[in-house]
Amino acid sequence: MTVAMILSEKGRYVVTSPPSMPLRKVAQELIRHGIGALVVTDSDGAVIGLISERDVVSAIAAFGPEALDSPVSEHMQCNPVAAHENDTVDTTMQTMTLERRRHLPVMREGRLAGLVSIGDVVKYRIRVIEEEHRSMREYIAQA
Repeated sequence: MTVAMILSEKGRYVVTSPPSMPLRKVAQELIRHGIGALVVTDSDGAVIGLISERDVVSAIAAFGPEALDSPVSEHMQCNPVAAHENDTVDTTMQTMTLERRRHLPVMREGRLAGLVSIGDVVKYRIRVIEEEHRSMREYIAQA
């Protein structure tokens, strides 16, 4: 089970943001797309950060509503931990847990290839466990 398998099911489309985007616009994009994070990219498309709902809330809590007018670059997670397509789901879950990250950009050959959330990883893992459970029941029933 690899990250590539998750992306093949959920898709590879990633909503991105330039570092200059105001937090207000970030919040609007998160709501519009029904997602929890945007990947921040530079003008060449290189991943330079990640901004999540939690980061937006933290900025407002620390700086008040004026934070919504500040650029994402002031509040993003710089150089976020990334996953790679050939990473296993278990390794990715472990990285998310240890690094306390709910979203990981997925890289392929140094370029953004997708984004996985903890929900994506858990959903995939539960499905595999359910399939193993079903197979076990069938095996026992045949014995």
